[in-house]
Amino acid sequence: MAALAATGIEEGVWLRADRQTGGRGRQGRAWVSPPGNLYASTLVRPRPSDPSPASLALVAAVALEEAVGAYLPGRVRIKWPNDLLIDGAKLSGILLEGASGAVVIGIGVNLAYHPADTDRPATSLAAQGVAVTPEDFVETLADAFARWVQKWRGEGIETVRRRWVERAHPVGTPLTARLADGSSADGLFDGLDGDGALILRLADGTRRVIHAGDVFLL
Repeated sequence: MAALAATGIEEGVWLRADRQTGGRGRQGRAWVSPPGNLYASTLVRPRPSDPSPASLALVAAVALEEAVGAYLPGRVRIKWPNDLLIDGAKLSGILLEGASGAVVIGIGVNLAYHPADTDRPATSLAAQGVAVTPEDFVETLADAFARWVQKWRGEGIETVRRRWVERAHPVGTPLTARLADGSSADGLFDGLDGDGALILRLADGTRRVIHAGDVFLL
């Protein structure tokens, strides 16, 4: 999709692969990519009047949660910045990258298979008793994503942020954030700031804003 962005391709186009040989997650991690799961990407071309492009991470998360919820209502939770969890196990991943003036959003969802040898629990829709093809799922996702981009543009980031918080783990959930410099911070989830950064309430009562890092439920 990054290569297509350079050609001027319009918003609303989705690119789906049956499998990937070089799938990547956040911070350059490998993403296991067997056939049967969803590997798809789309792009948004930010306009001067749009909210911050970084907040598209929230848009992608709430759209994906809505799409999964169509098959498995009430079971999915969002974990900052944009993972989906079912009973604490990771179902999907989202990666945003800038390319030729656009933001490319790559989404991977464990539909049929999930890895068993990871450092954190993983699951799939199939493991939850749901059978759906990548072809059908990407249509559901594309519809949800288009709606939420429209809300993001027309109503602002607050509408998206509010939905994200509603669908995330509850305020007060214990978290640990592993930061890029190798340090970590423990605290209680205290919502998101106006740009979508994570707010942790520390043991001394102060609030720390986390803009980048890996977050784990304690």
